[in-house]
Amino acid sequence: MTEEDWAITLHVFEMCLSHRGDKGRDNRRFLEAVHYFTVHNITWRALPREFGNWNSVWKRFWRLSQTGTFDLFFEALADLSQSAHLVQMFDSTVVRAHVSAAGSKGDRKMSPSGVREVAFPRKSTSRAISMDARSASY
Repeated sequence: MTEEDWAITLHVFEMCLSHRGDKGRDNRRFLEAVHYFTVHNITWRALPREFGNWNSVWKRFWRLSQTGTFDLFFEALADLSQSAHLVQMFDSTVVRAHVSAAGSKGDRKMSPSGVREVAFPRKSTSRAISMDARSASY
């Protein structure tokens, strides 16, 4: 991002923040940390030291998420954009794969015993045994 982009982003972010409670010390460093976390797909603990204590960044991220600050922030940024209406986003929390999408283990071919199993399917031993078939000793 250019410095002009950062100036706009920081201004919008600061407008979306609540006026209550402790203020963040460096909003740009915080947003860069969240960006790094997202782009590099890492855990919070793996955040480089240059962004500060990972736990402090996570706590601030969590608090702002709970208050809806990021929703407001992204909505405000989208309103400033000329092309935001052309972009649609979704994440994996709303996408469900069919159970058969998991596939089988490895890339094995069917073995000769597999052919036998298809021709002669196993009989279940867990079926209920009728009272007639039980011996008199029970």
